[in-house]
Amino acid sequence: MAGTPRVLRAMNDRAALDLLLEHGPLSRTRLGRLTGLSKPTASQLLARLEAAGLVVATGTGGDGPRDGGPGGSESGTGRPGPNAQLYAVDPTAAYAAGLDVTPERVLAAVADITGRTVGEHAVPTPGRHPAEPVVRQVTTALDGAVKAAGLTRSDVHRLVIGTPGAFDPTTGRLRYASHLPGWHSPALLDELAAALPMPVEYENDVNLAALAEQRLGAAKGHDDFVLLWNEGGLGAAVVLGGRLHRGFTGGAGEVGFLPVPGVPLVRHVTKANSGGFQELAGSQIIPRLARELGISDLPEGPYAEVAAALVARAAEVDSGPHRQLLATYATGVATGLASLVSVLDPELIVLSGSALVSGGEPLRALVEAELGELAAARPRLVLGAVLEQPVLRGALESALATTRDEVFDTLTLR
Repeated sequence: MAGTPRVLRAMNDRAALDLLLEHGPLSRTRLGRLTGLSKPTASQLLARLEAAGLVVATGTGGDGPRDGGPGGSESGTGRPGPNAQLYAVDPTAAYAAGLDVTPERVLAAVADITGRTVGEHAVPTPGRHPAEPVVRQVTTALDGAVKAAGLTRSDVHRLVIGTPGAFDPTTGRLRYASHLPGWHSPALLDELAAALPMPVEYENDVNLAALAEQRLGAAKGHDDFVLLWNEGGLGAAVVLGGRLHRGFTGGAGEVGFLPVPGVPLVRHVTKANSGGFQELAGSQIIPRLARELGISDLPEGPYAEVAAALVARAAEVDSGPHRQLLATYATGVATGLASLVSVLDPELIVLSGSALVSGGEPLRALVEAELGELAAARPRLVLGAVLEQPVLRGALESALATTRDEVFDTLTLR
């Protein structure tokens, strides 16, 4: 069939690039073993990728210990080869950016094509009414990260913005996030598209945290899982068959509104009110529970930070009001999770966000025990492993995945 050799070369090239991203620098011999290609074919492949600007020679040395295989000997004997030429994906081949938006700040980061963060910048946005328009907040944060990376806007191939709530695909308006001032104009997406020179995608913040865990953390290798997030707000991400389930309007996972026993129903959910799962297990109720239990030495700061500090302290003791706080919180978390488990029957549940992760293994074990009594299914519960800015990391991973597809396929198929 005409074109088949070209397509096969492109498939081999892409497989090699993915292996170099996964393992780091590799010799021709080791790359040949991993791809199943002969040494001459692997040499031709690397020459093509080097000419395309996708691969660079990085020095010499044995590369076996990086991936558990034999050494990097170019002789094929299996012994370490200290003089073997090593190759790696050229980190400057492309760049992608991510933004994590909260009511308090807009945090931007730029990563090279290997996934290494090369620049970050935060723009504080305190108060109910933003001091400057959203478009300016976004461009200021992005430009700060780009400058920190020593780049320009035009160097960024793609941008993914993570926000609470979701942009309704039928109206273009942000829903489920009334607490994010300035982001609800129906013209906002058009304004951002006009201000930014690269393609821009928008994703729910909790979905991005789940993507980070799926690519890099506790959910790696799992196609069906739920991530429960508790930090500034309570939310969930649902991954089914390896893909995020967003729902018709993007509202899948807005579990803060979920009706649960023991608290009022949330009515008129577009307005600020209490009730539902958020009233049973949201981070905002943890300081109140502490006061009700007689815990007086509460830390100071934003309620999400206070909640995380209280949960962390409670996890360190075995009795008394602090332990009771942890048990009450665990019951509240398990109560909402039981409804999700009964509908979705996931293989795995990831507990993420500072108010959950700060409880560590003591909280995880309590939630698992409670859930075992409330739900028929028995999913495995784990703590989130991507602890450093998981939403931002997810935004970068999302932007990088598309960037790699576009850059690698464009250059390997030409």
